[in-house]
Amino acid sequence: MVRAGLTAARLTLAGAELADEVGFEQVTVSAVARRFGVTVASLYSHLRNSQDLRTRIALLALDELAARAADALAGRSGKDALTALANVYRDYAREHPGRYAAAQLRLDPATAAASAGVRHARMVRSVLRGYDLTEPDQTHAVRLLGSVFHGYVSLELGGGFDHSAPDTQETWTRILDALDALLHTWPPPGPRPAPPPPTPR
Repeated sequence: MVRAGLTAARLTLAGAELADEVGFEQVTVSAVARRFGVTVASLYSHLRNSQDLRTRIALLALDELAARAADALAGRSGKDALTALANVYRDYAREHPGRYAAAQLRLDPATAAASAGVRHARMVRSVLRGYDLTEPDQTHAVRLLGSVFHGYVSLELGGGFDHSAPDTQETWTRILDALDALLHTWPPPGPRPAPPPPTPR
């Protein structure tokens, strides 16, 4: 018998909490069942399998991040908006490392298109509108910001900066200063490199 009160939403939240405690890769239907003191079979009326659970956690994390980002960006533009958005990702990753990892899960195209990931992309582009970038440079800049934010946060969470100076907050602030300066002076495209000569036969 399925325990009363168990729903897909409640199980997803429990999985997200577990991810923050032990790591996203350790989250399974079995682990969530143990958390509630029920059998694994009793959860299959709510969850198809562990991959379904992980996908639901990823969607939850994307929703939470999007809501935070929208609040942080309200009324801001330019560097203020850039800094606010960057801090949302960093703060969320520090508070919820498992959920942050879940937000990086690769989703199938249909699920991704219906997720809050679309809102994230729109918000990043709204920040970049303050820098007068046109396509394809705007897309290049979207990819740059994602790479810098995720790369720094991942290294910081992994302890990559624990044994060196200066303080990581100082570095983070300087990185955002540098990104702001770069976005204001985005370089024009250079000449395309010449194709390599044909290989002699």
